[in-house]
Amino acid sequence: GITVEARARVQSETIIRRGLAVMATVAVLTTIGIVFSLIFETVRFFNAIDWQLHKFLFGTTWSPLSGVFEGEMDADKVGIVPLFAGTLMITLIAMLVAVPVGLFAAIYLSDFANHRVRAVVKPVMELLAGIPTVVYGFFAAITVAPLLRDTGEAIGISVASESALAAGLVMGIMIIPFISSLSDDVINSVPDAMREGSYALGTTRAETIRQVLLPAAAPGIISAFLLA
Repeated sequence: GITVEARARVQSETIIRRGLAVMATVAVLTTIGIVFSLIFETVRFFNAIDWQLHKFLFGTTWSPLSGVFEGEMDADKVGIVPLFAGTLMITLIAMLVAVPVGLFAAIYLSDFANHRVRAVVKPVMELLAGIPTVVYGFFAAITVAPLLRDTGEAIGISVASESALAAGLVMGIMIIPFISSLSDDVINSVPDAMREGSYALGTTRAETIRQVLLPAAAPGIISAFLLA
């Protein structure tokens, strides 16, 4: 029963506090486990190549599975430069696609679209942001890559199906919702007084966006780009 010595409120708070402590401990231990597993696998990898760091950091060939079946790993084929170069190339292509489309979509939603359009487009954008990346990868492999290859052949250019162009285009499409949704929130967070002051000076809506809103929201927009 409920008595002064055993109050239900104290007992329930004790149970909740212990449960939360257990959850926090599990989260910390999981993180520590991930870190240690990465450290152990990293040490195993560098032991396999005799700690030849210069070949790993500056090598231009990435084929780590070439000697796995023979029980050895060739240090001359684990250069990480192609991975960095490919990642940067795909990222550049993706940003060239996503930045202008996402930013202009955010400007339209924040200052040009009426409430009815915004009520439909905004949730759709956030829904697109939740699509799993494997779906975009499947779309790239099945649709975009063959389309680029056939288009290149039609105009006399050899375009491989696994080219960075296909990956960059699909990645750009994938991050458009992130950029547009986050940039829209940032632009809407600019105080209305800045808009009204600009309009009071006789500027047009486009001039207000270009000269007032975008400079004021620039830090948040850049953060949206980096997050995407």
